Order: sequence, then C-alpha cells, then structure tokens
Amino acid sequence: MNYVNETNDSPKNIKKFIVSVALKKTLLGVLIGSMLGFLYYYFIGCSSGACTITSSPYGSIIIGGIFGLLVTNSPCSRGNCKV
Repeated sequence: MNYVNETNDSPKNIKKFIVSVALKKTLLGVLIGSMLGFLYYYFIGCSSGACTITSSPYGSIIIGGIFGLLVTNSPCSRGNCKV
C-alpha cells in the first residue's frame, strides 16, 4: 500500500490552503494588527521604559499581531458566535 497519497499534506491540499481566503484573511489581520501595534508604540508608547510591552516597538508589534490573529480567527468572525 502507498500511504503517501492518502495524507492531508499532499501538494494539492497545501496549495489549496495557501491560496485560500482564510489564510489571506488571517495574514491581513496579523499585518494590520502589527501596524496598529507599532502606531500605538509610536504615538502613545511608554517613554520611561517602565511599561514592558509598549516601551519597545518589538513588543508592541508582536502584541498587535497576536490581537490581529485573535480577531480574524475568533468564532464570531466566522459567524459561530454564541452569546
């Protein structure tokens, strides 16, 4: 038996995932969140260095990207919101 063609990691499935709308939406959300994180650092950030997240642009960018990821992949963004 040849199990190579029966896996979900076949090139067809990977190519479908790469061109899927879900991946593009997620990457766009991370990119926008990262940009907003940097803008937060630039305009509002902590100049004294006491704030661990906003005292460095890297921390703000990472946190913004994580927020963008969470917003684009939340159940409510897919229409499965249960209140």
